[in-house]
Amino acid sequence: MKTKRIKVFAPATVSNVGPGFDLMGFAINGIGDELEVSISSADGVRIKKIFGDYNRLPYNPSKNTATVSILSLLKSYQIKVGLDIIIWKKMGIGSGLGSSAASAVAGVFAVNKLLGLNLSKQELLKHALAGELIASKSIHADNAAPCLFGGFVLIRSYNPIDIVKIDYPQNLYCSIIYPDIEIKTSEARKILDKKVERKIAIAQAGNASGLIAGLIKKDFELISRSMEDFIAEPKRAQLIPCYNEIKNAALINGALNCNISGSGPSMFSFSTSEKEAHKIVNAMKKAALKNGFKSKIFVSQINDDGTSVIK
Repeated sequence: MKTKRIKVFAPATVSNVGPGFDLMGFAINGIGDELEVSISSADGVRIKKIFGDYNRLPYNPSKNTATVSILSLLKSYQIKVGLDIIIWKKMGIGSGLGSSAASAVAGVFAVNKLLGLNLSKQELLKHALAGELIASKSIHADNAAPCLFGGFVLIRSYNPIDIVKIDYPQNLYCSIIYPDIEIKTSEARKILDKKVERKIAIAQAGNASGLIAGLIKKDFELISRSMEDFIAEPKRAQLIPCYNEIKNAALINGALNCNISGSGPSMFSFSTSEKEAHKIVNAMKKAALKNGFKSKIFVSQINDDGTSVIK
């Protein structure tokens, strides 16, 4: 055991990525959660302090995504150790940018490094998903996997879980807007249809396959025409009052696409240069403000690093 304290950064993520409902996601730069774990002489896992959550997140270790993932890991390997946790929430709760996943991933990543367990990311993901389950009431890895692995990720299967990292154009830029609206993932999942028609399933599979092919081939036109979601987005758009205006603003200003990130309310667009990305995101912000919604905006390339040690 080399050290008694470690601090890590877990990036925000865009999930679903159009037709990839519960199957695709990518990590972004600049925003995410930070988490510090210290070895304590006392027994058990304790959350000492949470910053940036406006007193909304639980300190009970069995109810916080960060510590639920840690407890799952410790139980699995029958490890008895005292741990103190400090969490810095640096993105909005219910933003659609993987806030709960970032905390869950940060927890297991930090403990693995701190205790020198040398567990694979595949093994860590299993325990991070135990934390995600607390937040969203369902198992989905399209935030946790890219947060942990970095890059653009495909979840080929959940049973067993099979993570595939996808190549993508290096000049792919993402414009992200986070309107001042909160949407709980668990609630956004409730409004989805439990069954879909065969023709919709076929169309969705075609777009998802087209998106992966477009990324690998670096075919921006194929990426653009493959970004339509027939399953989640038509339902979730109604939860974002300025959805149509933001989407239209992005497309008019040259975006390859405009889709909801995760459950929303964040929305994202792809473009092929940083200059274009800033133009698009500023237009999205103006559209939201025109409809009475303040927002935060970000421009990022895909983050290949995933979760990392700060100190």
